[in-house]
Amino acid sequence: MSLIVTGTIVKQLQVATNYYLLEITAPQLAQLAQPGQFVHVQCSGNSVPLLRRPISINSVNRRSGTVTILYRVVGEGTRLLADKRVGDLLNVIGPLGKGFSVVSSSSKVILVAGGIGIAPLYFLLQELLAKGVKPTVLIGARTADDLLLISAIKALGVTIEIATEDGSAGVQGRVTELLPKYLPDTDMIYTCGPTPMMQAVALIAQQKDIATEVSLEERMGCGVGACLACSCKIKVGTGNEYKRVCADGPVFNAGEVCWGE
Repeated sequence: MSLIVTGTIVKQLQVATNYYLLEITAPQLAQLAQPGQFVHVQCSGNSVPLLRRPISINSVNRRSGTVTILYRVVGEGTRLLADKRVGDLLNVIGPLGKGFSVVSSSSKVILVAGGIGIAPLYFLLQELLAKGVKPTVLIGARTADDLLLISAIKALGVTIEIATEDGSAGVQGRVTELLPKYLPDTDMIYTCGPTPMMQAVALIAQQKDIATEVSLEERMGCGVGACLACSCKIKVGTGNEYKRVCADGPVFNAGEVCWGE
């Protein structure tokens, strides 16, 4: 079930250049939301921009009834969102989409994030910890300035390894280069980030027959599966079908995705 909610902004915090954490009051939405789902955000009080912006749910606080999103300013809509202040109202539709399947406490899990891809994985991390699963987090970015939520993840007491392409933090290289040494003890991988990174994770996992879920990003229009703007090709049986990332995803089994098609 999805809701149309107008909540009050209780936090608007710039966490890095062009990246913001925004928290709103939305008690029912907080109760319903699952990791990997998103909200469709009305960024202004008028018709410009016309379309809402899909943004992953970064965390929820079910006790206080709040929902937090982590977003990057990339255009007019998110620029207007960044201009909002604590006390302003924000209209969202959600929770939308199909989220991650949360494994049992006996599973050994790795989360692989690239850049802003940590946004939905942080919510998943919180839910896994609540179920007694203690994942390893591998997080990569182009530079140290593009790493997000590192302190918050460390505060949760999980193992975290970092890779940056320029070597300004952690290991120099791609985050996928950190993955192989953990595979012998891994039952499940969750990943979100740039498509080439997720495709590389899927290939590595497939070679070791490790179940993997990916959270795809596509340009969305309506956000509820009506306009088909976000369709992607998915393997079904012996053939392929087009699925809607907004309604059938954004989370898919990695082995189902027709990468690059």
